[in-house]
Amino acid sequence: MQFKVILYATDFSESSDYAFQYALSMARQFGARLALLHVINEPVDLRGFYVPHISFDKLEEEIAQGAHKMMEKFCRDHLGDFANFETHVEPGIPSDEIISKGQEIDADLIVMGTHGRTGLDHMLFGSTTEKVVRKSPIPVMTIRIQE
Repeated sequence: MQFKVILYATDFSESSDYAFQYALSMARQFGARLALLHVINEPVDLRGFYVPHISFDKLEEEIAQGAHKMMEKFCRDHLGDFANFETHVEPGIPSDEIISKGQEIDADLIVMGTHGRTGLDHMLFGSTTEKVVRKSPIPVMTIRIQE
């Protein structure tokens, strides 16, 4: 199997940072392009509620700017001398956006971390990773952080 494009999805958590080491290592090994994606979970629609001093559009803009800054910092801190990468910050439902970005860029593999939630926590929040694994036409590699 030849990997030419690897999509790494991050929420900037500890488990996704851990998974990044695998994505980067594989990108180096296969000479693949590494696409880093962060999805801004569509914020709850606050229109109609009184939110002092800030408009909804302004709030969305600030969240997007913050996410772009986090992505830049992540790249500075984690990529070192690796130059064959691209970054994407998209708003939407994380599992849907990850799959759609993977298809758009012709990814050969999606790499994601998983929190390993169980019980009630898992039932309430489900798992973005699990949804991607279930729905993605692209192979998905999941990395569970070692507790």
